Amino acid sequence: MTGGQREAGPQAYQIRVGGRLGQTIRSAFPALEARLEDGDTVLTGVLVDQAALYGVLAEAEALGLELIEVHRLPNEPRKPQKPSKPQEPREPYKPRERREPSS
Repeated sequence: MTGGQREAGPQAYQIRVGGRLGQTIRSAFPALEARLEDGDTVLTGVLVDQAALYGVLAEAEALGLELIEVHRLPNEPRKPQKPSKPQEPREPYKPRERREPSS
């Protein structure tokens, strides 16, 4: 491969397409959030790998969208997560017994 090294794994992308996308077209990109910016639609989100990016671009082409630009966004450093405590096993749900009204 030529060029710089690429990070493997999920990457955040910003994809700008021409015009305003309706809800039906936006639903073709469930992994991406859409916002309107200067008359264009900007789709932003994390894609699992480069194949997923090519899938999104192929879908945009199939829908006849005008592709304006694609940006890979810098990955934010992840904060170390605290290990989660193992949960104690819970008792299965038992309905309360009904009491007969006293007369």
